[in-house]
Amino acid sequence: MLEHLGWQEAADKITASIEKTIASKVVTYDFARLMDGAKEVSTSEFGDELIKNL
Repeated sequence: MLEHLGWQEAADKITASIEKTIASKVVTYDFARLMDGAKEVSTSEFGDELIKNL
């Protein structure tokens, strides 16, 4: 959506934050059950991690 609005920099930062958070294996249940050594967190905790990684 941000890309559609022409806000490429914001879109890139959010995408990078998502990638960094998942790479650090801090994920919600749906991902955690598919990953070895993942730390399972709630949806709101995942959002908090995304913000930390911005």
